[in-house]
Amino acid sequence: MLGGLVAAAFLAAPAASEPIRLVALGDSLTAGYDLPPSAAFPARLEAALRARGHDVVIANAGVSGDTARAGLERLDWSVPDGTEGVIVELGANDALRGIDPARTHADLDAIVARLTERGIEVLIAGMLAPRNLGEAYRAAFDGMFAEIAGRHGALLYPFFLEGVATDPALNLADGIHPNADGVEVIVSRILPYVEDLIARIAARRARDSGG
Repeated sequence: MLGGLVAAAFLAAPAASEPIRLVALGDSLTAGYDLPPSAAFPARLEAALRARGHDVVIANAGVSGDTARAGLERLDWSVPDGTEGVIVELGANDALRGIDPARTHADLDAIVARLTERGIEVLIAGMLAPRNLGEAYRAAFDGMFAEIAGRHGALLYPFFLEGVATDPALNLADGIHPNADGVEVIVSRILPYVEDLIARIAARRARDSGG
């Protein structure tokens, strides 16, 4: 019996020692618009997690200008096999273009559904619609992220730009994209949610290995 337990632990060890592989799937806010790659959100988040003792690799799958539909269309090649968790940061360009929230909702829902079907843990980074689009648009858009997360059992970070939006000191001259300091604020605020994502992945690894 003891020999069997030792053998099982030995067989499970290589998988447990592999770094956790995450993908940040998003638009220019993820890609790091007008910033060096080392200052983009995925790179800074990876560094922060490693500083806290997490063995993690985060791929930057941000594409400037992407809508939720564009993210859905490139999902399969943006999130390769072996990915264990995805941070979904999409929807900002939909709102900026006034795209029907029902369409954005359907696209984001399809992204999360497909990732979940693949056994990938998901953290949704929510967004808020510009206030000038009206109350009806705002309500439909702002509420979709929590609804999708609840339906699929995904984690939710309510607002990706929390603490950064509208602060000139934390944004580029365009007033939309975070500068390097703004990225650091985003990372510090979302970090506990990403650690929850990592905990889910660790629990899934344990289940899959019979631990």
